[in-house]
Amino acid sequence: MEPEPPQPRLQPPPVALGTGAVARRLGVSPTTLRSWERRYAIGPDRREAGRHRRWTPEDIARLELMCRLTAQGAPPSEAARVARGVTPEDPPAADPGAPAPGGPRALRLGDVRPECRGLARAAVRLDAPAVEDLLAAVLAELGPVTAWEEVIAPTLHAVGRKWATAGERYVEVEHLLSWYVSAALHRIRPAPEPLPAPPVLLACTPGEQHSLPMEALAAALGERALPVRMFGAALPADALCEAVRRTGPRAVVLWAQSRTTADASLARSVAGIEWGPRGARGHSALLLAGPGWGAAATAPPARAERLFGLRSGLAVIESVVAPQAQGTVRGTARGTAAGRAAPAACGS
Repeated sequence: MEPEPPQPRLQPPPVALGTGAVARRLGVSPTTLRSWERRYAIGPDRREAGRHRRWTPEDIARLELMCRLTAQGAPPSEAARVARGVTPEDPPAADPGAPAPGGPRALRLGDVRPECRGLARAAVRLDAPAVEDLLAAVLAELGPVTAWEEVIAPTLHAVGRKWATAGERYVEVEHLLSWYVSAALHRIRPAPEPLPAPPVLLACTPGEQHSLPMEALAAALGERALPVRMFGAALPADALCEAVRRTGPRAVVLWAQSRTTADASLARSVAGIEWGPRGARGHSALLLAGPGWGAAATAPPARAERLFGLRSGLAVIESVVAPQAQGTVRGTARGTAAGRAAPAACGS
């Protein structure tokens, strides 16, 4: 009796994605996908009655081809017609003289998450609804820290590099993306604070207009139920020092994007501020964030600590404020002469 031939191993069916996941991958809004399906008949091949749309890899391949064609200037109707007639096994012949996928304005991103590529494509198209939807989705799914480090920041950096080489013709992409990133971060509601406690004060140095990293930090601190006071871009020196005296913060984070705004004398002034009632005076931990501090012409205070990156910076802040969160309010200075009075640069 001959042995039975081996049975073929069943392959798992390809994973089908929902409309939201496909939209994030492509960098378009779910509304755009539904509009394409309605206008150009470029929707899922199969859809069971009463079920949500489920997009197979073949469906997604057609959409990706349509996105590439529209990015290169093809009308949506023509791009959809071509996409419907081309299967993944029969791609169009490559044209050596054709522009790269995504068009000449595509961003160079390297090895990044699919959501990052989707956000970049939407920003380049100036598709504000898609940018807004994508940011809301990644912040809700990944949280502010991972969303910033793996999606938002890489896209912003790629926009900056492109703008540096393309000149003013590309600045509209940077402005649009920055605006919607800021709006998305501001919509994150902080977790309820368990008990009243001294806050963490976040500010950009005078003249510094780049506040998005501080906005991301504020959102991440709020997610951890740590009280925060965000003062935004270009806070004047006197106002910064007065805010420190009035709030008695656990820590002060100063952001400087460039060496022209990294004012070491201001940092020393803030480090020397005392707050609290006489006989129980305290100091705030001074944390310096941003690439500008690495090139500061004058050394900042010795007890100031540098922050590098959002995730590691959060760890430093939490280590600084943890003892105070347990009811111990104390300064970082150990009775040094420089820490007993605020320097004249911040007023009397």
